Amino acid sequence: MKYVAWLLAVTMLLGPAACTKKTSKSGGVSAAKEKSMAPDITVTALDGKRLNLSELKGKVVLLNFWATWCPPCREEIPSLMKLDSAMAGKPFQMLAVSIDEGGVPAIEAFYKSSGYKLPTYTDPDGLAVKAYGITGVPETFLIDKNGLLVKKIVGGMAWDSPDAIGFIEGLMK
Repeated sequence: MKYVAWLLAVTMLLGPAACTKKTSKSGGVSAAKEKSMAPDITVTALDGKRLNLSELKGKVVLLNFWATWCPPCREEIPSLMKLDSAMAGKPFQMLAVSIDEGGVPAIEAFYKSSGYKLPTYTDPDGLAVKAYGITGVPETFLIDKNGLLVKKIVGGMAWDSPDAIGFIEGLMK
């Protein structure tokens, strides 16, 4: 329970640190609700392979919506990279879904210039953005191994902190 309290506290402190550029795809609908089954979505990897969220049952999923032009998104990328590395070999999957209008070329150019790299996907038809009701970025959803949406976090945070890692590891049990 201390991890839940920690996440709530961090969310309240960092929540306003988000880019609120509306996407015409979201419609501002709040579709994804905590404590309910996560909407099943299909996203496309940078290499063109499609992935359905439902294929990841049995793994804890960190679903992060972000954009290359968003300062809080760029600030949290190093901690997301460290988290992804810390979770290697565990039942965990990170899905960093870019909402960049420039698509794959914009993302690849950003990674090349910044040296960053995440398990990145796109949502070319905007259905994932709509299903989760994204109103700004970064917005992150933690989904447990049974597909239950455990937590929605608006704004950037330190994903590599011991408390964040402990909370995510707790979802694997």
